[in-house]
Amino acid sequence: MAKAKLFLATDHAGFEMKNTVRDYFLEHDNHGYEVVDLGAFVLDPGDDYPELIARAAREVSRDPETHRAVVFGGSGQGEAIVANKFNNVRATVYYGGNREIIDLARQHNNTNVLSIGARFTESTEVIPLIERWLVTPFAAEPRHVRRLALIDKQENNRFWKRFIDLIRPSN
Repeated sequence: MAKAKLFLATDHAGFEMKNTVRDYFLEHDNHGYEVVDLGAFVLDPGDDYPELIARAAREVSRDPETHRAVVFGGSGQGEAIVANKFNNVRATVYYGGNREIIDLARQHNNTNVLSIGARFTESTEVIPLIERWLVTPFAAEPRHVRRLALIDKQENNRFWKRFIDLIRPSN
């Protein structure tokens, strides 16, 4: 079994928060994850988050049961949209408020990407929040397993439609 990895990625809006999280998890208990920083590595207000976030989502997609990612952006919404374009990725967004959403995202949806809205999440709450997400298990109750299978079915249908569209001759 591959070593569990925690991938971090961000755009300019979450740059400082990502670096703080990276430094903390490299120096403290990382809950058994090897921490991998995929950038951004310089603060660039003109960067494009889809390319940066895709790096982390691609890695999680390769081993969705073992790997996790935390991605950062202004609201976290666009970052989650990008991550959810990858097969086997289930991203959730957190941008402040009730932390129970973190528990439910893991327990009910078995999320493997956490998208943080850096403009709306207090820097003092982000590390405890990520730790909470990392240690909360998937409930694996039959209803949740069934629902995830239905989501996977939709994902597979989307894959095959794209494949057929690629090989179908155009007029």
